[in-house]
Amino acid sequence: MTRVAGGDSAAFAELFDGQSPIILGFLVRLLRHRGLAEEVLQETFLQAWLQAGNYRPDLGTPRGWLLLIARSRALDCLRRETSRNRREETLSQNGPRRLDPVGTERLENLERQAQVRDGLAQLPAAQQACLALAFNEDLSHSEIARRLSTPLGTVKSRVRLGMRKLGGMLGMQPA
Repeated sequence: MTRVAGGDSAAFAELFDGQSPIILGFLVRLLRHRGLAEEVLQETFLQAWLQAGNYRPDLGTPRGWLLLIARSRALDCLRRETSRNRREETLSQNGPRRLDPVGTERLENLERQAQVRDGLAQLPAAQQACLALAFNEDLSHSEIARRLSTPLGTVKSRVRLGMRKLGGMLGMQPA
């Protein structure tokens, strides 16, 4: 872990190759959904890479540390999914409550929609495709990756970069 904390990508690759099958199995059992487990696995190793300097060998093995991170990320994922399901259930029970804006507000909304369309048209096609599937069809990153036959990490990067570029074009703060 010391080499990983020092930014040694070969050491990180070795850690990933050795530990990812075990951690993925743990996550699949915990989340009961392989797509979600793969997303959480990526988040786990990203956090491990970024926080490798926080690893303390006196408190446990690298595997134990990674499993602790994975468990925390998985619980966050379960909370998000539960909350999302609850919102969708509430919306479907109550029906749509959206009222069409009137006057100036309606014109501002139409103008903003035109700005978003123009901004999307300026993005690379790969980013446009990922954003369209994410927002128009409400697909998860895993579902987009399957639909486009593209690696999950690539899809996540395209969505993030596209959102950043679009936000910059619309004068919004980057996330």
